[in-house]
Amino acid sequence: MLADWWQYDFLRYTLFSGILIGLICPILGTFLIVRRLSMMADGLSHVTLSGVAAGMLLSKKIAFFGAVNPLFFGMLFSVVGSLFIERLRKVYKAYQDLAIPIILSAGLGLFTVLVSIADGFNTDLYSYLFGKIVTVSREDLYALIGVGAVVLGTVFFLYKELFAVSFDEEHARVSGVARKTINLWFMVLVALTIAASMRIVGVLLISAMITIPVAASLQIAGSFRQAILYATIFAEISVLSGLYFAYLLDWASGGTIVLMAVLVLMVVLASKKTGAWIRRMREENRA
Repeated sequence: MLADWWQYDFLRYTLFSGILIGLICPILGTFLIVRRLSMMADGLSHVTLSGVAAGMLLSKKIAFFGAVNPLFFGMLFSVVGSLFIERLRKVYKAYQDLAIPIILSAGLGLFTVLVSIADGFNTDLYSYLFGKIVTVSREDLYALIGVGAVVLGTVFFLYKELFAVSFDEEHARVSGVARKTINLWFMVLVALTIAASMRIVGVLLISAMITIPVAASLQIAGSFRQAILYATIFAEISVLSGLYFAYLLDWASGGTIVLMAVLVLMVVLASKKTGAWIRRMREENRA
């Protein structure tokens, strides 16, 4: 069984892509949750989905687009959606979270119209929705490697700026941090990550990989850096175990990965509660 992962190209692409997703999604997710923008991934995922549908429709109607991977249309739409969200956050300064449902609704509406024009769903679109191991190509892996390199490079070189903007934008502005540029670039990174990850996790489930491992890590982390570290570990466990069981049982990879992430969260919560109960019992015995 394990030998299959090295024997077939698509399984190797899936494995390496999954490892990258388990690395970059929780890193961005930690910053998103601290900034109280955990729903950002949901909003952009629907915009990305409309981009994929647009790419498929164009390839069906216009021969010129036939060789273009719908993934790149998804990336384009996702980046544009992230720019609109950032713009709407400035328009609705007192209600910044309103920007996300606006973009989410627009993306979902556009997707519905495009699907109706294209006369319904097809197998390819289903794999983008929920993820499917056999659909991951070398092109998808290369796109994810490129996005991963940019994300990791940005976090490495701009960690202090991202940290400052995430916890206190006003203080960051006074300190001379180019918060507008940082915010804009961060949104673009989230958008690219969502688009690049959808072949593995599925565009409708990618937000879970951005938030659930972070939710688990926040239960035990003592610092922001620890939160990133634990979230990454939990995400990798979820991705690797999810891919294994998805291949073994022929399940959708995205749903299986998310279920593993939820299971990890439940184990962390149960362990924390059990640990608190044991400490309480020890204190009572000493008294």
